[in-house]
Amino acid sequence: MSALPAPVLLWCPFPDAVSAKAAARVLVEAGLAACANILPAMQSVYAWAGEVHESGEIGVIFKTNADLRETCIERLAELHPYEEPAILGWECPLSGPATMAWLGALKG
Repeated sequence: MSALPAPVLLWCPFPDAVSAKAAARVLVEAGLAACANILPAMQSVYAWAGEVHESGEIGVIFKTNADLRETCIERLAELHPYEEPAILGWECPLSGPATMAWLGALKG
């Protein structure tokens, strides 16, 4: 029996709930993510193009696996309304067996 790919979380802020939900639906429907947790409004302070900006954003955590990480990131970048979206990811080797099986079953 082959080992399941490691669970991976991807974090990405969006400008609004509509674009966050639209991207989440596409990634889940395509089998690139098993779930997307859309978090409530947050305030962001960030440096961009040599200036400090403040804006309201919506955070999203996507649950996928290591085999699909790059494809999921590429598709997320294509769907995202920002010119250069901030997409961060990390593997989660300490996951429950049921979670590992759920995310490991994704085939994209």
